[in-house]
Order: sequence, then C-alpha cells, then structure tokens
Amino acid sequence: MKPNLDIIFAALADPTRRAIVARLAEGEASVAELAEPFAMSQPAVSKHLKVLEHAGLISRGRDAQRRPCRLEAEPLAEANAWLERYREAWEQNFARLDSLLEELKAEEAQPRSVKTRQKRKNHRKHA
Repeated sequence: MKPNLDIIFAALADPTRRAIVARLAEGEASVAELAEPFAMSQPAVSKHLKVLEHAGLISRGRDAQRRPCRLEAEPLAEANAWLERYREAWEQNFARLDSLLEELKAEEAQPRSVKTRQKRKNHRKHA
C-alpha cells in the first residue's frame, strides 16, 4: 500500500507524535516506555500511537506479553521525497539570488567611469 501524504503529515502535525517518532528512531519501545517522558496517561499515548499506526508510520509487534512499537521507514521516505523536491527548488532560487548579488557587488566595485560606459552601452542596446 502506497503511503498517503495527507495522513502522514496530519499524523506528524502533533508534537507528541513527532516526539514518539523521534524516540522510535532510536529503536523499538513499548507503550509504557513511550509514555514515560510525557505528562499523560498510557491510554492517551495509545491514541497517539493509533494515529501513527493508521498513517503507517509505526507498526506493533508481539513479544510475549509485550507489544513493541517500531518505526516504519517507507512513509517517512515518501514524505521526505515530497519535501526534497521543494528543497531543490529553494536551493535553485537561492543560487540565482547569490548570482545576482555577486553581479551587483561586482558592478559596485567597478570604477565610476566603467559604470558610466556600461550604462551608456546598455542604454544604446535597449534604445
């Protein structure tokens, strides 16, 4: 099943769920272990886990009486791939801005007579 970005980002919109994901990036954990750092009940943490599980971000296994939660990589990879496209576009925009700033700096560094000649030259081009 292909991960649904809407559900993934909705699940990750909550800071408690992001903290749970961060904790699970270190390794499997039980609900009790995941609930430790939060000032909330285990049932409340379980509700967060259900949201993460529905988004495909985590899964639960069975180890005797313990049901450890683990992070699932595919939905995070899908979300990262979506974000990566925008990061690349922003980097291209920043590179163009850097280039423009370098041109402006170079233009300002030129002696006044060179600037005047360039302005005349540009003016003739556009006339």
